[in-house]
Amino acid sequence: MFEYKDVVARLQVAYDGSAEDRDQREKAPWKLTERADFLSIVRTEGKVSLLEIGAGTGQDGLFFQKGGLETIVTDLSPEMVARCRAKGLVAYSADFLNLGFPLSSFDAVYAMNCLLHVPNVNLSDVLAAIRNVLVPGGLFFLGVYGGDPFEGEAPNDWHDPPRFFSFRTDDQMHGYVREYFDVLDFHVVEPEGVHFQSFTLRKPVLTKWNRPESA
Repeated sequence: MFEYKDVVARLQVAYDGSAEDRDQREKAPWKLTERADFLSIVRTEGKVSLLEIGAGTGQDGLFFQKGGLETIVTDLSPEMVARCRAKGLVAYSADFLNLGFPLSSFDAVYAMNCLLHVPNVNLSDVLAAIRNVLVPGGLFFLGVYGGDPFEGEAPNDWHDPPRFFSFRTDDQMHGYVREYFDVLDFHVVEPEGVHFQSFTLRKPVLTKWNRPESA
């Protein structure tokens, strides 16, 4: 059985080594659409603060900051964090189980293609950690590659060392997220044959986690 604590060190090394290459890449148009759509929803609802986890080199975080949001980003890789800070972002090194923020710190959370590095056995705990840093009613964008279930190091991965991935079916993903969030939107994007699962989620205003004892 794979566990998150056993894969984070190798992921950190892999992403430290790929930071320069990733910082020079242009994002695919469909990814730009996904983040723009989420910013539109966040601004329409009058929300002001956003946390991006798994921020990479900070391209998306900078987009949200320029879009008027008070933005903080985190990444497992110190090299990625350094590149985020060089772009003028407030950035910290953190893993998904230890985000390091108080309860209800953010109006929105953005996670693009990072939770696919979390083993199935730990995904519920990670989703709970994300829910905890969101205000009640807060928005959460969760986007991951998936479709055919798979857990393990990706064959022919160009990173060194090869990265761990956990791919899940649409039904599996719905099962995980509905335990912690309301689903506002789900759709699949299939660029070049890749199955990308896009969720826009909301932390319920009144839940079994924040309901008063008298309720």
